[in-house]
Amino acid sequence: MTAEIIDGKAFAAGLRARVAAEAASLKARHGLVPGLAAVLVGDDPASEVYVRNKGRFTREAGMHSEEHRLPATASEAGLLALIDRLNGDPRINGILVQLPLPGHIDEARVVNAVAPGKDVDGFHVENVGRLATGQDAIVPCTPLGCLMLLRDRLGDLAGREAVVLGRSNIVGKPMARLLLRENCTVTVAHSRTRDPAAVCARADILVAAVGRPGLVTASWVKPGATVIDVGINRVPGPDGRPAITGDVDFASAAPVAGALTPVPGGVGPMTIACLLANTLAACCRTNGLPVPSGLGL
Repeated sequence: MTAEIIDGKAFAAGLRARVAAEAASLKARHGLVPGLAAVLVGDDPASEVYVRNKGRFTREAGMHSEEHRLPATASEAGLLALIDRLNGDPRINGILVQLPLPGHIDEARVVNAVAPGKDVDGFHVENVGRLATGQDAIVPCTPLGCLMLLRDRLGDLAGREAVVLGRSNIVGKPMARLLLRENCTVTVAHSRTRDPAAVCARADILVAAVGRPGLVTASWVKPGATVIDVGINRVPGPDGRPAITGDVDFASAAPVAGALTPVPGGVGPMTIACLLANTLAACCRTNGLPVPSGLGL
């Protein structure tokens, strides 16, 4: 048996096309153009590329895009003042503060300064709390993308045993809450879990999000399981240049799993596509319009 490859790149392209169609409809019917502002502090190369790609895809979807770049020496007060201005800007429906921030800035304070209705990353404590208590919330983009891929492949997730490997606030915890919302039986495994391989090997659905390249091998995977690899790890390639690999040892796991996301080309493209969907949905909510059902939110 060889695992089915879950093509996140193709799914994300389809989602971006649906966002673009809904954005065009919003403009034609209501004169509204959803707007996304990205804030980057410092000059981290990976963050630079990520923010640039977000801007490109936002514009391609027919949405308004802004980029605000601050030096690494920018003060916390200056960053908070910028966020306050964006909170009050009617052209902006979504605010993305690229993480991590420089060490002298309180990350939690900055994240919670974004207006909850414009928090398209889903990191504000209000959105986190609403998701945890089963209320409508803006959901973090990466776990939302993982859920879309799981639904597309498996349909109804109710009753399936799911293991989330990793407990970060950005992926692991919200992923577990989303799977609970889908009526899965959910276990969160982490660095203090006894025998994590045995825990993971019970899972019908395994989501690996720990940032440990190649950690998950064949013995961690239940035969026929659906495996979502969230890891994006930069390692030396065979030619000496940096290569990107996931948390799952693809060659080892593929003969055992029923379906598996590749890295790259799996979860990564879904994150930006879900960011666009969240921004369009935020624009609809702000203006008292229903969120289009075709977005899958």
